[in-house]
Amino acid sequence: MTDGPAAKEWRGRYLEDFEVGDTFRSRLGRTISEVDNTWFTLLTMNTNQMHFNSEYAAKTEFERPLIVSSLTLAIVLGLSVADTSENAVANLGWEQIRLGRPVFAGDTLWAESEVLSVRESRSRPACGIVEVRTRGVNQDGRTVLEFRRSFMIFKRAAAGEITGAFPAADEPWTV
Repeated sequence: MTDGPAAKEWRGRYLEDFEVGDTFRSRLGRTISEVDNTWFTLLTMNTNQMHFNSEYAAKTEFERPLIVSSLTLAIVLGLSVADTSENAVANLGWEQIRLGRPVFAGDTLWAESEVLSVRESRSRPACGIVEVRTRGVNQDGRTVLEFRRSFMIFKRAAAGEITGAFPAADEPWTV
């Protein structure tokens, strides 16, 4: 049996793939819906009516419900994972989270990340630590969110520890 097409799939970056100054832009954008906002508000038990009460929000300077800022952060972070931390062991921290502009239902976001530092881990020889700054950009090219994040990531030699999660099929193809 050969490796076939699956062997060519993207497996994410490892420590050796990062250099200070590298910039990565998410391949996908994500449009945030009112349903996303409602569910996230309920899941996080956020009781600020600015996020779920249209009548209340209509009386504010925004005139409509705002997307919960922690949802904006989660989506932008998620959009950055394929480019930065898909092979991370763990996030180590977030700093300097800045919310530059409001986000509303119907806005589409993309993530852009720049590598700020790269080093080997002092405590885990199979890993290193990368720090990036990431921003969320909306459909108009306006920055809505910025933050710095550090994460521990595997070195390429340690890839065997994290790959191979797809189960082997127990029967041959039938079509």
